[in-house]
Amino acid sequence: MTSPHWKRFVWFCLCLTLSHPAWSAGGVTIPGYAPATGVERSYRVQKATETDMSFWFDKSGAPPVTARGAFRQAMTVLSRDEDGMRIRWSLSADLPEGIAGLADSYQMNLLYRNSLTAYDTATLELETDLNGNPRNVSGVDQIVAHMRAMAANGPGGVPAAPQSGVYDIIAKLEANPLQIVAALVPEAQLLATGQSYKDETMDIGPASATSRDEDYGGVSVPVTSTWTLESTDATAHTATLSLSEEADASAFSQSQQPAIANLMTGFAERAKNLTADQLAFLKRASKSRSVELVVSLDDGSTLEASEIVTVEAGGTRLRTYTHIQREDMPASLLLPAVLTAKDLQAPDLHIEPLPSAKAGPGILDELSTPPAPPTAPQEAAIAADNDGAKAIAPVSLEVKSAEITLSPVSYDHGLNIVLTPESAATFRDFTQAVLGRQTQMLINDKVVMEPWMREPIMDGRIVLAGTDRKDLEAMAEQLRVPGAKILVRLRP
Repeated sequence: MTSPHWKRFVWFCLCLTLSHPAWSAGGVTIPGYAPATGVERSYRVQKATETDMSFWFDKSGAPPVTARGAFRQAMTVLSRDEDGMRIRWSLSADLPEGIAGLADSYQMNLLYRNSLTAYDTATLELETDLNGNPRNVSGVDQIVAHMRAMAANGPGGVPAAPQSGVYDIIAKLEANPLQIVAALVPEAQLLATGQSYKDETMDIGPASATSRDEDYGGVSVPVTSTWTLESTDATAHTATLSLSEEADASAFSQSQQPAIANLMTGFAERAKNLTADQLAFLKRASKSRSVELVVSLDDGSTLEASEIVTVEAGGTRLRTYTHIQREDMPASLLLPAVLTAKDLQAPDLHIEPLPSAKAGPGILDELSTPPAPPTAPQEAAIAADNDGAKAIAPVSLEVKSAEITLSPVSYDHGLNIVLTPESAATFRDFTQAVLGRQTQMLINDKVVMEPWMREPIMDGRIVLAGTDRKDLEAMAEQLRVPGAKILVRLRP
């Protein structure tokens, strides 16, 4: 959602602010980032996501579902000149020693291992600016070619369907190779947040605010950033800075309306019974970010970073935590409890390893993102084993009517499908059996939708949204033919 170039702009604004005469001559000077070349630095990285969808399951106060990961990554500055740097990251999905809790509670590591397999790499070479912000990735052609080969050789040699999302991911990587950085080594961008290419003098205590605009789906959202030098440590020769960011609530809410409308469509039965106040609450959205950074007063490098990002929209809340610590330096920041807890309310995810030679497109869709928000009641399993999948056969559903309608929430067009009474009963039983799992809907043997089954569908109605109106009209015509049917199945 966030532009990969925003951090460079933040530092540009920050440099202008810090050079203003308001900064006293007796302040603390943070040196420009001047890392040693050829020296490998190891970092311990801990991450977690908390997803709260209790509103939609009418379980106010239920604990959020949490997923986390723990990693040990290494970075080497290969070269540096007046224009930028070349950096190599050595990547691993292995759990470091001494982590809290059981290994199977670190599901992000399993997803990340599949990501490294999908990209067919354990190293990533980046070209960065002098702050360390990535601006180019080496080997993009080889990565994309490997992913295309995997998509063309899915399970049983069956190519990935265009609707599966794999080719959309590949197109995004080709259009913006920095998506690879966001997927495999977002640590590079967080570390760069605390680094400036030139010396900066700051006083302890006073806050400095800057602003910028970010694009969210074509909506320009103002974001206010506030920097503060919190303290210095003469013994460790470090400075601790804080950064807080807040997106404009009105503009951010506007940008999230399509996503909120889709969420309400997925919980159609629950949405029908919401009050006016609840509907108004659902349409509000917010985003905030809080960062603490420990920076070396020797070479200007970020030694430790802690970040919390909170997004609330459509009655859901997603909070992500990241902590990075260079291993040769002592830790000084407090870790959030979620990163050290031994017991968590974790999703019951069954994550199969991705084969190195052939890959299933369903796993490719995961990439290195954290597990998706729970799509069924939080006590229900989100994935089932292969034997369970085989036990639930596809169902063929007869269509009673198919009409194009306009959503009163999003003002987008959708295809409203009503099943015959017999098929409605069949569909009700099917949706009850596949709760928490991903399905496919096919019209004339073409996959048109791949929804996760969030709740049983009792009324025999299916709404197909998020598709071009001409495509919707074409599907409506196909379904108005006497005897027209829809095939619904578990996603292979």
